[in-house]
Amino acid sequence: MGTLGSRMQASSQDPEEEVETACASGKHGCECRKRKRTAHCDCDSEPDEEDALLDTPRRKKLKSTSKYIYQTLFLNGENSDIRICALGQEWNLHKVYLCQSGYFSSMFSGSWKESNMMVIPLEIPDQNIDTEALQVVFGSLYRDDVLIKPSRVVSILAAACMLQLDGLIQQCGETMKENVSVKTVCGYYSSASIYGLDSVMKKCQEWLLNNLMTHQNVDLMKELGATPVNCKSLPSSKLPREATADVMEPLIQSSDLFVMQVEMDVYTALKKWMFLQLNPSWDGPIKQLLADADTWLCKRRTELGEEEPFLKTEDGAPFTPVFRHVRLQYIINDLASARILERDNILPPDWLTSVYKSQWFAMLRTEHDNDNGPQDANKEEFESSSMRCGRKLTKDGDYCWRWTGFNFGFDLLVTYTNRFIVFKRNTLSQPCGGAVSLQPRRHLAYRLRLASFDNSGKLVCSRSTGYQLLTLEKDQEYVVMNLDSRLLSFPLYVCCNFQYTSPHMDRRPDAPEPESSTRSVS
Repeated sequence: MGTLGSRMQASSQDPEEEVETACASGKHGCECRKRKRTAHCDCDSEPDEEDALLDTPRRKKLKSTSKYIYQTLFLNGENSDIRICALGQEWNLHKVYLCQSGYFSSMFSGSWKESNMMVIPLEIPDQNIDTEALQVVFGSLYRDDVLIKPSRVVSILAAACMLQLDGLIQQCGETMKENVSVKTVCGYYSSASIYGLDSVMKKCQEWLLNNLMTHQNVDLMKELGATPVNCKSLPSSKLPREATADVMEPLIQSSDLFVMQVEMDVYTALKKWMFLQLNPSWDGPIKQLLADADTWLCKRRTELGEEEPFLKTEDGAPFTPVFRHVRLQYIINDLASARILERDNILPPDWLTSVYKSQWFAMLRTEHDNDNGPQDANKEEFESSSMRCGRKLTKDGDYCWRWTGFNFGFDLLVTYTNRFIVFKRNTLSQPCGGAVSLQPRRHLAYRLRLASFDNSGKLVCSRSTGYQLLTLEKDQEYVVMNLDSRLLSFPLYVCCNFQYTSPHMDRRPDAPEPESSTRSVS
């Protein structure tokens, strides 16, 4: 009863006493919040929270500060202690702000005569710099952020480089990389090479490797190679050799070039490009370009009586370094393509003779020396001499194809179905128009890449197998890639590099002759 009575007595306490007791039980935790309040709680937790809120600093950017400095000091030029004159315009500026520039910092801190001058005339040798660019660059010294239009970035970059403003140079580079497109890529690449922005040059090269053949464009072909520094006023036929080849040569040389169809299409693209460089006034649809280029070459041969290869002429010589990187061994393996090379008479005969000889010996090694293909990793050889080919898949569906040309009896079928890409070594199961190797096993080095692009040519998604070695038996299939449907975007571009034969090192002249492989029959 005593216990029960004490409980009943405790429960009959006044509500205010109950609240006060609970509040006194702990300084940091107010138990009254867990109960239904019938009276005001005077615990010290709420005042602490209010005090904390009052003591918390509120960060608010004063909009007037930056704008005031820019408007009053830069635009109005108040309290200016130096005047800069350039390109017929004057800026009333302040030395303390100009010293953010490495150019002016050196000028004012050294023993230069300008260090004590109140008016400084600036010589602007760079034609890319104009008054609008100088306005932006000088203004950037008085504000925290600068908005750079992609159409104005080259001029601003030129001015920033002259005045040695590293932060602004970096911002220009980022702007250029974010806005590479068919309209800007050549100008950005040329400017990046002038002002030493290697990352921008790399970005432009990547864009060109992806889009040169997948999205052929007449205006782009006209610009490529014909707008190097100090050569804009020269006709294309008078350009120095290194100028014309400056952009195109590394593209055609690269194994990363997204080739559509086969190597013959690389040669055809170069033929169209060369025609446009020498005939910049040509204006017509892209579908008519090849026919007009062929007609132009034929006219030179007939009307001008040119018998020597075009690359040996004065007009053709600047294009020689670019054509050097066409992988002719994958063109002469197709009869129709080989005949076009002979008809065009662009390439010197000795180029073709050496390739014919090399391919003949490669075929003999395959047939008589048991060369079943590459078995050891040789990435350097693969990069420099692999077959380049590609295909455009316009929409999701089932596709099966082979690339034309004689590949030493290796008839490779490529299938895209159910989001799988499959290689098959065809020997007996499917018809083939050429000779097929019946060797039990054949080896293959390959790399397969997939990509899709947006309207500006930027990569939307991409996949790559990397450099791989593969052995296939007769009619064997191999799943090369399993694609995630969530990452697929059509049209989808498939690009492959292949190497069907082993890299061959020529026998030394002093090496002994091999023994004859013939034997008598009893």
